[in-house]
Amino acid sequence: MGFILSLIVGGIVGWLASMLMKTNAQMGLVANVLVGVVGSMLGFWLAGLIGFAAGGTVARLLVSIAGAALLIFILQKLGLFKKTG
Repeated sequence: MGFILSLIVGGIVGWLASMLMKTNAQMGLVANVLVGVVGSMLGFWLAGLIGFAAGGTVARLLVSIAGAALLIFILQKLGLFKKTG
């Protein structure tokens, strides 16, 4: 059950980050889930490096979205996504 919940939350996080980064039209369900899950891990890893511990639900969601947005930014610089708006 935890794995399925992680995929659902990862999809939502990836979708929100893709809307924030204006790449939503280029990303499908699988890309949203992958970016959401990997971006969340990236966000929490970076937050840990700077000493930020996201304690509440809202803080954890914001760290996840920020990590996913950072991953999209990196993928844009590598030429995998283009800004569409």
